[in-house]
Order: sequence, then structure tokens, then C-alpha cells
Amino acid sequence: MEQEDDRTRAGAAGTERVDARFFSKLARETRFFIARHGQSVGNARGVIQGLTDYPLDESGRDQAAALGAWLRDRGIAACAASPLSRARETAEIAAEAADLPPPGFDPVFRELDTGAFSDLSMEEIRARFPAEHAAFERLSWEGVPGAERVAGLAARARLAWARLRDLANSSGGNVLCVSHGGFIQWLVRVTFGLEDSWMPLVPTGNCGVFELLAAPLGDGAYVQWHRINHLPTQPKSPALF
Repeated sequence: MEQEDDRTRAGAAGTERVDARFFSKLARETRFFIARHGQSVGNARGVIQGLTDYPLDESGRDQAAALGAWLRDRGIAACAASPLSRARETAEIAAEAADLPPPGFDPVFRELDTGAFSDLSMEEIRARFPAEHAAFERLSWEGVPGAERVAGLAARARLAWARLRDLANSSGGNVLCVSHGGFIQWLVRVTFGLEDSWMPLVPTGNCGVFELLAAPLGDGAYVQWHRINHLPTQPKSPALF
């Protein structure tokens, strides 16, 4: 019930388009650093996580520390994160390494609900749900029973951006957000107005960084993605949700 109420609130509040007019409400030029969590126990097992709450493994903690080192001296004044363990721990480690204020946690940044595929590997999914897997290949999560739908994800992403914009204005600096591979797709997509389907997808490696510059200019703004899935560490980790 709590999750359903959260989706309802996102649908009601997430109506403002994330465009130049949206970013014109910033008090100053701002860089938003959106980072995926480090490698989790679920990633290492090769399973779809969704809302299953796996912690980081040792490699993930190393990635989070390297992320924090990369983020130092980038003018970040505030950090927000998903409350799921893999994102929470990544944010805490990165914030300490970057000498940032302690992160705040908000369920608006959580991963999408992956429905019937949760906690299963792709091999298990193909064996148990062949028809649904075929739909997944065509439609991504829109074809999976019980998965969070496009309309709700787009609304939640718009609401998430409103929270990040408010955080930038209240903190007076750049902002870090630690989220998840599936939801980061939507944080990127809504800035391009791509809200009707999952395609095309963008890569999201563990601790991959997406950097958006937004500079308010009167009733508009200059908005540019500077980085897409920049990996402060190598090698790439499994890009599973």
C-alpha cells in the first residue's frame, strides 16, 4: 500500500515538463551528477534486482570510494539517494570520500519495480516465462507482468527532478544523486521529452556518472548533458537492474 501511495503522489505531482523553462527556476548555474550505485551482491549473482534490497559487495564498495574521489572539488553541496541498501551505501561511501554533507534518502529515487522478473537471472526468466521474455525484448519492462509502467515512471522522474532542482536551490551548489540503472533511464529520458516508451536505452554501468549542466537564462535555460555513463573505475560491471 505504501508503494502504491508513493506512485499516486508521483503521478499527481510529477506534471511539470523537464525542459528549459523547468531549469530556468534554478537560482544559479548548476551541475547535476546522477550516479548509479556500485556493484551489489545481486549484480554479482546476475539477477534482476528491482526493489529487492541487496547490499554492495566488496567491489561495489571500492567503486563507491572511487566515485567519491572523482567527485571531489566539483562544487557539490548536497547529495540525495535512493533508500535501497545498494544506493544508500554507495552514497554514504562516496559522500565521505568526496567530503560532502551526509546524503538524504528519498524513495522517489528508488529503482523501478521489476515485477515477475525480480530476483531471477535472465536464464531463469527465459525458462520460466518464455512468452513474457519475448515481450520484454520488444517492450522492455512495459511487457513484464507486475512491472512499473511507463506513465508512472515518467511522472516519478519529473518529480525526482523537481526535488533535485529544489535541493540545488536550497544548498547553493551542485547536486549528486545516487540512483539505479532502470530509473536513471527515466531521469535522462524526460529531459529529452521521451516519455512514451522505453526505447532507446542508454548504458548504465555500476557507478556510471551522468552529468547535466543547467544554466538559467531569463525564462529559459541552457541545458546540456556533459557525460553519459562515465565510469570512474574499470572494468565495467554487469548492467542489470
